[in-house]
Amino acid sequence: MTDFFYEQDADLAAVAGQQVAVVGYGNQGRPWALNLRDSGLSVSVHVRADATKEQAIADGFDVAGIADASAADVVCVLVPDDAIPGLGLAPAPEALTIVASGYTLAFNRFNTDGDIAMVAPRMLGPEVRRCYEEGVGFITAVGVHRDATGTAEARMLAVAQAIGGLRQGAIAMNPYQEAVLDLAVEQLLSPVLTHVNTSFVMVMLELGIPLEAITTELFYSGEVERNYRLLREAGFVAQLDHHSPASQYGQLSRRGRFDHLDVAATMRELAEQITSGRFADEWDAEAAAGSLALAELRDQHAGELLKAVEEDLRAKLGPGAGRVTGE
Repeated sequence: MTDFFYEQDADLAAVAGQQVAVVGYGNQGRPWALNLRDSGLSVSVHVRADATKEQAIADGFDVAGIADASAADVVCVLVPDDAIPGLGLAPAPEALTIVASGYTLAFNRFNTDGDIAMVAPRMLGPEVRRCYEEGVGFITAVGVHRDATGTAEARMLAVAQAIGGLRQGAIAMNPYQEAVLDLAVEQLLSPVLTHVNTSFVMVMLELGIPLEAITTELFYSGEVERNYRLLREAGFVAQLDHHSPASQYGQLSRRGRFDHLDVAATMRELAEQITSGRFADEWDAEAAAGSLALAELRDQHAGELLKAVEEDLRAKLGPGAGRVTGE
């Protein structure tokens, strides 16, 4: 049975008087540090000497080197997964180390003494701050990887509460579950959705529908995005009532027409590469080689040609329409 946690399950007193070190001050680090401080915790920021250091100082934090984070009672490691193993962190046996992604723990890329836990917002970094400021919070995945002190869960929940991660509830997951799910969305779901969209575009083009109209319907109009928002806010049944009877009939009566396609078999093959650790090994090798294959893939699938097409359409439709004049 899955456990869920809410603000009433947490108590900031669990970390009262403890020093919280935030390692990294980027996408997640800055929102976490600001939220933790605004919740009344004692926060220091630990970064290398770069632009993020200047930003942390400008934001009023005590800033020190990464190695100094090991002296803190709670160490929040908020840098990309690739960088975590090379940080050289060595917290005390009574300290709590928190990661925002289960990846390094799930695939044995990171280990420290003391308590280890995961607090993984289901939200992009900047939105972690925005949702905190708006008072709405966000959903979080939380889990204790190792409880050496007997206080790991209480301190983990206190940190989750302090960043706003319990206001909409948190779901209990271990780092392996969180990492596999996260990677599966990226490697199983995203590619198949791209394939489906591409097939849809081809069929519409064959029927004489302009490419600009197709991509607008799928992306730029925001209709699909808003439908998904209704799914999140009201659920499938409630959002269905916002569609016309013809739309409801068309959606529901054509369900099952693609069931003969064995998508699950390919998904299981890709999932095995994740769960076995082979993808993690593959990515380690790719990163060590300078990410050359990634650069080629980005150029092939998200290069300058596609960027130019997107910019042209955005200039013609949407919030910026009409601001760029053509011939």
